[in-house]
Amino acid sequence: MTLIDLAPSAPRTDRLATLPIVVIGAGPVGLAAAAHLIERGLDVTILEAGADAGASVREWGHTRFFSPWRYLVDPAARRLLEAAGWRHPSPERMPTGAEFVERYLTPLAALPAIAERLRTGVRVTAVSREGMDRTRTRGRAAAPFVVRTRTADGAIERLTARAVIDASGTWSTPNPLASDGLELEGIDEIRDAVTHALPDVLGRDRDRFAGRRTTVVGAGHSAANTLLDLVELARREPGTRVTWLIRNARAARVAASADDDLAGRAALGDRVHAAVAEGLIELVDGFEILSARRDAGPVVLVGHRRGELAEHETDVVVNATGFRPDLAPLRELRLELDDIVEAPRRLAPLIDPNVHSCGTVEPHGFRELAHPEQGFFIVGMKSYGRAPTFLLATGYEQVRSVTAWLAGDTESASTVSLELPATGVCSTDIGGSGCC
Repeated sequence: MTLIDLAPSAPRTDRLATLPIVVIGAGPVGLAAAAHLIERGLDVTILEAGADAGASVREWGHTRFFSPWRYLVDPAARRLLEAAGWRHPSPERMPTGAEFVERYLTPLAALPAIAERLRTGVRVTAVSREGMDRTRTRGRAAAPFVVRTRTADGAIERLTARAVIDASGTWSTPNPLASDGLELEGIDEIRDAVTHALPDVLGRDRDRFAGRRTTVVGAGHSAANTLLDLVELARREPGTRVTWLIRNARAARVAASADDDLAGRAALGDRVHAAVAEGLIELVDGFEILSARRDAGPVVLVGHRRGELAEHETDVVVNATGFRPDLAPLRELRLELDDIVEAPRRLAPLIDPNVHSCGTVEPHGFRELAHPEQGFFIVGMKSYGRAPTFLLATGYEQVRSVTAWLAGDTESASTVSLELPATGVCSTDIGGSGCC
């Protein structure tokens, strides 16, 4: 196994000491990282691909969190906000994504200490070391990071940094529809009929689904939310039909659990399975999608079902198959990732979805998130790779520990603790950026 240097990251050159720490992503975890860095007096630059902070959360803003407010606000962010007169929302209330942005992320991003360091409409396309590809070792730890970006108008820029925290999430990189994980054969032919997870079925996107056949692909909570919205739409709009297509024989991830402290999530599975039993949702289980085609108007999904070749016809497909990290911009960095879930190797055993639910993940920090590339960390939903067991509170503790380490406070960085709700089988694929 590659040895990882976990010594305190005091600047090794005068030049490094003058450079900021770059945070990629201005979602809840990225802004929390910025808040912790600012509290410690460290310079930070925050880069957000969207037009505003919390851009990914805005896209599923009509969806309600499973977690109440008391699990959704980072402690350092809260301290900065309250110093400016902000009041914490009712701790036990569960907000929608839109409320979360309006009442928390937007005020946080607007604080002068953060606003002056935040750049929106800037997409990170690559991260490397100055003058070095991943094969060069000598002098590597003393070389600044180079962060290449592309602005909304297409301009290419380069920033230098003493450290980089990647909190970009996974919302923009959903898993493909094909069961083998590869891009679906025929996707170009049907692309205009495929939507991202969590469309606003009863609002913004209503016309796309009303009076049509919709197939939701996926067995997690984002699929369940969309299915229930479609059932409601079908009550109002004649001709609206709802199909739930999964590759397993049973949708275990949305099964209710008596051990789940998040009541909204516990009830979700009951409601979906009740709708299936009532015939409001057609369940097509054991269907492994291989390819797709267009027969005049309808979309045809082609696959195997219980060992036999099968086809499924529909008008609209909702891709709720979960998310994966975009690792392409990090190719020139020395990362140590788990072979299965693509999380940092030390973290992967703690979050394995075959063993752990959200509430059984142990507290973890900079040690579990470290890579051979000293000074680079992946945090938040992206740190979990393909594991769907992330909670925002976990991400907040991650960045508290990481920022303490970057400040040279190894004692604080090493002392990790976390209060999480007890959960049964769970998933936070609802938002792909750490929503629950």
